[in-house]
Amino acid sequence: MRTPLLAALAALILLGACGAVRESRLNPFNWFGRSEVREPTLAPEQGYGPAVFDNRALVDQVTLLEIERIPGGAILRAAGLPPTQGWWDAELVAEEDADGAAPAPGVLAFRFVVAAPRSPQPASTPVSREVTVATYLSDIRLRDIRQIIVRGGRNERVIRR
Repeated sequence: MRTPLLAALAALILLGACGAVRESRLNPFNWFGRSEVREPTLAPEQGYGPAVFDNRALVDQVTLLEIERIPGGAILRAAGLPPTQGWWDAELVAEEDADGAAPAPGVLAFRFVVAAPRSPQPASTPVSREVTVATYLSDIRLRDIRQIIVRGGRNERVIRR
């Protein structure tokens, strides 16, 4: 009867010593560190690569640049001539620096880009090659703008207020 009592007393002393000595390896509460909060993410550890690469080329020549006032803003329309027929996916892409700011105060600049044809195309006439693109500009975006530039491969067109 004394042996179980002595075993229980020894276990109590041993466990009490583990609680008093926090650095003990025998203390089961010290086997793992404290928990930490982590937000689950699918992002790669090195971060994402550069923004999506746009492999469209500048249109060869910008032939027309117009702005039409509408309620709440304006529509900027440009026409351009690629070197051959078949160019597609045209867009006016705003030129901005790394911070998203305009290239110069009071200037709004666009690149007129088009995607190359998937197969060789004939040069044909300028009328059949012409590509037209437009974009909406709100009054808020136009508030401080005094000049709009649309750039092509061999030229650029400018509209001023």
